[in-house]
Amino acid sequence: MDLQTPCCNACMLINRKPAPPKLSFSRNNISIPKYRCKTVSELQSTASVNGGARPSSVPSHKVTVHDRQRGVVHEFYVPEDQYILHTAEDQDIKLPFACRHGCCTSCAVRIKSGELKQPEALGISAELKSQGYALLCVGFPSSDLEVETQDEDEVYWLQFGRYFARGPIERDDYALELAMGDE
Repeated sequence: MDLQTPCCNACMLINRKPAPPKLSFSRNNISIPKYRCKTVSELQSTASVNGGARPSSVPSHKVTVHDRQRGVVHEFYVPEDQYILHTAEDQDIKLPFACRHGCCTSCAVRIKSGELKQPEALGISAELKSQGYALLCVGFPSSDLEVETQDEDEVYWLQFGRYFARGPIERDDYALELAMGDE
């Protein structure tokens, strides 16, 4: 396979490999990679002038995600005009998600500190937003941000539980297996 040279400076920036992560130690002496290089999503917000790229004037914020399900902490930078989930994925950071449109609770987090905008978050009510819940798939950071992932079913229950008179619905895997076998 023949490799071609990039056509311009912008292509070289987009095609470059990120620097290896810097390692640091957490409270449990586990090394956690911290990515501090420019990401593809940051480069997408640059404007082209006379065939070259100029740095973006959009500020970036440090986002720290405590992933309770996987027991890891992710730290990365996100421009104000980019979704948090998309920027994390551009940096090979795996976070929970499902719909990517703000309609479910798979990517729900609880804000520990900082602020984010989420005008398209239909999956959580204004009441839950006021209690500090947010959706990463449609969230834009407004400041440095620290969040913690939540159990999807727990957030769903907080959102819709009052509509179920007898409490949470128990999952019946056997019935689900039978239903799937009928198709």
